[in-house]
Amino acid sequence: MDRQKVLLVDGMALLFRGFFATAFRGNFMMTNRGLPTNGVYQFMRYFLDAVNTFHPTHVICCWDMGSKTFRTEMYEGYKANRGEPPVELVPQFDLVKEVTESFNMPNIGIENFEADDCIGTLAKAYQKENDVVILTGDQDILQLVDEGIEVAIMKKGIGNYERFNASNFYEKKGITPKQIIDLKGLMGDTSDNYPGVKGIGEKTALKLIQEYETIDQLLENLEQLPKGVQTKIKANMDMLQLSRQLAEIKCDVPVHCELPQAIWQYDKNKVGEKFTELEFRNLAKLL
Repeated sequence: MDRQKVLLVDGMALLFRGFFATAFRGNFMMTNRGLPTNGVYQFMRYFLDAVNTFHPTHVICCWDMGSKTFRTEMYEGYKANRGEPPVELVPQFDLVKEVTESFNMPNIGIENFEADDCIGTLAKAYQKENDVVILTGDQDILQLVDEGIEVAIMKKGIGNYERFNASNFYEKKGITPKQIIDLKGLMGDTSDNYPGVKGIGEKTALKLIQEYETIDQLLENLEQLPKGVQTKIKANMDMLQLSRQLAEIKCDVPVHCELPQAIWQYDKNKVGEKFTELEFRNLAKLL
C-alpha cells in the first residue's frame, strides 16, 4: 500500500507570521462588521500554498491552548519576554479555528502543553506507516526530524520552504536532530527566554556538541574543557539542565487523532460560505 502523507500544521506559527507580515503596514483588513481578519487571511494563503506544494492525503492543525504550560511551571521566565498579543490579533484566534473547521480538518490542542508537543506526539504516532510533513516557522521543531518525519520551515514570502529530512539534516546542521536539544540546553533560546549557560553562544555550543555529542558526555569530560568554558558551565549547572528540559519537545502527551478523521477533503460550498462571510473574495479562487 502507498504510504499516506500527513501534513501537521503549527497553527500559531502561521497565524502570528501572517498577522505580522501584513500588520506592519497598518493593514488589518476589516470586515463590514469591523472584525480584523488580516492574520486569518494570510494564514489561509500560507496554508493553501503548503497544501498545493506538499499534496498531503491528511491534514491536522495543532494549537497552543493559552500561555501557561508545564514549562512555565518549571521556569517562570519561560516566554515571559513576550508581550500581550496586539488587540487586532485577539479575535482572530477563534476566527482562524472556525475557518480551519470549515475545511473539516481536526484542530488539536491540549491544556498545559504547547502545539509543538502535540505535533511531536502525533508525528511519532504516524511516522512508521506514513510520511509526515510538519509545517512551521519555528526552528525548535527540527529536533523531530527522523525517518518518516520531514520539517518544512517557512521562509520569507509565500511558497519558500527549507526542507529538513533524515537524509539532509546532518549536512545542513552539522549535528543530528536529537542533538538540537542539547545544543539549546547550552546556548539557551532568546525567543523562548531561557538562558542556557551564560556566556556560551551558538558557535561554542555547536563545537562542544559536535565534539562530545551530548551534555552528559560533556559533563563527564568537564576537566578537559578550556578553563573559561568550565567556569561558565560550573556556574550555570542548574540552568543548563533546566534549559535542556525546556528545549525538549514532549512526544507522549495525551492527544490522539485517528487518521481517517483527518482525510484532506472538504466541501467547497461550506468553505466558500465562510470565505464570503469574512469577505475573502480573492481566496475563493485558490480553492
